[in-house]
Amino acid sequence: MKKSFLKLTALMLVLSLALAACGGGDKKTSKSSDGGNKSGSQDGGTLTYAMEAEFKGILDVNFYDSQSDSEILTFNTDPLITFDENIKAQPNIAKWETKDNKVFKFTFEKGVKWHNGDELVVDDWIFALETIASIGPDHQRWSNVNTIEGAKEFNEGKADSISGLKKINDYEIEITFDKARANNLENIWQYPLNRKHFADLKGNKNIDDWLASDQVRVNPIGTGPFKIQKVIPGESVELVRFNDYWKGKPKLDKVVVKVIDGSLIVGELENGGVDMSAFHPSLLPEIQKLKNVKIEEVPGLSYYYIGFKLGTFKDGKVVMDKDKYANKQLRQALLYAIDREEWVKEFFSGLGNPVNRPMPSAHWIAADNSELPVNYTYDPEKAKQLLDEAGYKDVDGDGFREDPNGKKFEINFAHYDTGNPTYEARAKAITQYWEEVGIKSKLTMTEVNLYYDQIEKDHETMEAFYGGWGTGADPDPWALWGDDTVWNYPRWVNEEANELLKQAVDVEVVGTDQEKRKNLYVEWQKIFNEEVPALPIMELNDVYAISNKVQGVKITPVGTEDMHKWSIKQ
Repeated sequence: MKKSFLKLTALMLVLSLALAACGGGDKKTSKSSDGGNKSGSQDGGTLTYAMEAEFKGILDVNFYDSQSDSEILTFNTDPLITFDENIKAQPNIAKWETKDNKVFKFTFEKGVKWHNGDELVVDDWIFALETIASIGPDHQRWSNVNTIEGAKEFNEGKADSISGLKKINDYEIEITFDKARANNLENIWQYPLNRKHFADLKGNKNIDDWLASDQVRVNPIGTGPFKIQKVIPGESVELVRFNDYWKGKPKLDKVVVKVIDGSLIVGELENGGVDMSAFHPSLLPEIQKLKNVKIEEVPGLSYYYIGFKLGTFKDGKVVMDKDKYANKQLRQALLYAIDREEWVKEFFSGLGNPVNRPMPSAHWIAADNSELPVNYTYDPEKAKQLLDEAGYKDVDGDGFREDPNGKKFEINFAHYDTGNPTYEARAKAITQYWEEVGIKSKLTMTEVNLYYDQIEKDHETMEAFYGGWGTGADPDPWALWGDDTVWNYPRWVNEEANELLKQAVDVEVVGTDQEKRKNLYVEWQKIFNEEVPALPIMELNDVYAISNKVQGVKITPVGTEDMHKWSIKQ
């Protein structure tokens, strides 16, 4: 399986959560770590993988929503379709064919086994798609299912099955979408769900029951190279070799994923207590000093932003019903006020770059700065001017601006907390930038898992917040910014912007012309750039620390891959 930064690094799910064929853009590279001696490769051994954030423990890929859980799922889950180093869709467990981008025929590999010994068949995929469809908008992957013909009718109880799913036999299925789209293949949810394992939950529309189940938290199963053997909530997950893995018996005996305080990771790498870790850029200078560790860096597919709650998510739709941050000039001023170049250099060891759009440069749809209407360079005087024009002025002479009605105005800014001390420091730096232009700001640090739950549920304490998205392989932004997706956390709706996104995947509009699609996405980015419903802060390269004794690790912009080939030099 390829490990995709879809959600957050903190939700980076994508997330991901949305997947797609992609070309051009910045040069993409893949790197392989061989420990300097291929001849030392051998079977056996345990690899210890460290991560900084406590995992939520939602350990079935059909339900996870956090980056920490994603890092664990990498080892025990395989997608039907994968993506190469150029982010192009490639067959994995399933291959496909289509003549019109509306009707697809998928053919499964025979003999692929679940960790409980069941053979993977198309009924397991149908079960996953129907489960998501029955739960509907409350499920984060609803946008990856609701384009299948009949999915919405199934969700509404008007049909007993999804009409667009036609089983041919155990290994072949025909899927019909509601219309031809350029990204139907990449967007569809690509992870089956074992029917026997979840038999007692079949038809249950309450997503909380699924999330709390033992099948998700205690004894999850997948089809990947390693199966989960032991879970210590919030601390570690032990995975053992799955001898019947369909691509071949893995070389490692075991993988142990541990949560380790960020301040201890460097020492653990140095003394051999940790073999591999994706690490925070602030640790780069210290890790570079280690003699027994290699650093791998690849272009990232993630971006970070500051969001504002402009509304709420009600009955499956985004509704803009909050006023505090509705003023566009206010939001623009807050972005001009931040010295992002200085901030990235200080807190991310220069591994990131400021961006003016919600799209990493590695994707082919990314607009060039020259195409965007506003270039938000650091300009506190411009910020003050915009605030004055918008009516945010210091009325009482206390050094801070009141709102246009003369009332006290304060930004309640939230940031997630994983125990890494640099997080609070970087968050305070943001509030200091704002206070320098006269906007009073209050910072709240919240435990990372609670943090994203509160954002998703539009909790009253979440009004301005720091977040990040991994865009996955599909550059289409609908899953994160559409008007029917729960992951549109700022709750922004713009009819013109939404129409552009719909046209960008409509085969009747763009056909197979990638340039037409890009032009429409660029127009969407122009609207976002001017409206700034969220402040795009930076894009970030992905960095991994790998012990010299670990061999066979390949990393691409989409993540790590071929874990069954990894080995440890004994």
